[in-house]
Amino acid sequence: MAGWRIRKKYFLMKIKNQPKERLVLSWADLGPDKYLSDKDFQCLIKLLPSCSHPYIYRVTFATANESSALLIRMFNEKGTLKDLIYKAKPKDPFLKKYCNPKKIQGLELQQIKTYGRQILEVLKFLHDKGFPYGHLHASNVMLDGDTCRLLDLENSLLGLPSFYRSYFSQFRKINTLESVDVHCFGHLLYEMTYGRPPDSVPVDSFPPAPSMAVVAVLESTLSCEACKNGMPTVSRLLQMPLFSDVLLTTSEKPQFKIPTKLKEALKTAKECIEKRLIEEQKQIHQHRRLTRAQSHHGSEEERKKRKILARKKSKRSAVENSEEHSAKYSNSNNSGT
Repeated sequence: MAGWRIRKKYFLMKIKNQPKERLVLSWADLGPDKYLSDKDFQCLIKLLPSCSHPYIYRVTFATANESSALLIRMFNEKGTLKDLIYKAKPKDPFLKKYCNPKKIQGLELQQIKTYGRQILEVLKFLHDKGFPYGHLHASNVMLDGDTCRLLDLENSLLGLPSFYRSYFSQFRKINTLESVDVHCFGHLLYEMTYGRPPDSVPVDSFPPAPSMAVVAVLESTLSCEACKNGMPTVSRLLQMPLFSDVLLTTSEKPQFKIPTKLKEALKTAKECIEKRLIEEQKQIHQHRRLTRAQSHHGSEEERKKRKILARKKSKRSAVENSEEHSAKYSNSNNSGT
């Protein structure tokens, strides 16, 4: 089994005394945004099996060392939300499943509303806990009947780069992990609606959708105005007409107890991740300005302007030299007289 990350490996496992039960072992090295101390990192990874939420896919075992983490979850025959959208088989390789879909088709409106509401609920839960996520995309949402369950909470602890980083790093107003989650939710909602990701972001105009309520959420997360001015909060999205009337039927009580010391460590790590993102955005912005200036000065119109100015300057210099020469000649004649 394989995902889109080169350095993250997946293995399908069986339990000896329960051969029909299958598990998935995932193993990944640390990434560039790992700011937790080794001790705090290992403690938080080992806490993940204790996290219980109706919209989080349960971790059955988790452990870590100074350079990597290993997690085990139950194998799901139905696969992820992306598998549903692309009508793919879960065990096939990533490129085979998603890079050449046979049929592009979005989900039904009720599915969009239900799945969207469930995902927003778990994002709000994580934000309220101070647990950074930043890794929302369709392959990180497991399907269990009519229920979505979020995957790979460990990614932010490992410091791995986000699937959509190349998009949100372009926009300086998307500079917190909460706003990153909201922007990534916009990408996910677009994919659920149209059966494919957007060609580019920001999106200038949206194709016809099953409901204008869908377009309203997309505009608030992917439009030029949204990317320029900033993302709405998850709470604000939950209040929008697309999700506000969705009834959630679950009796499972969310639970994720994080000791105070580890909460402080998470807060510090989150601030470091956001600081690095802001620095990267500044560099991209400066590079853009330089590129625009070079492009402006290198354009045909600017070259013509410079030629005209150079000719005018040359003519002016010639006239000034001529006048100076005439003045000298006149002065020499007068002194000779």
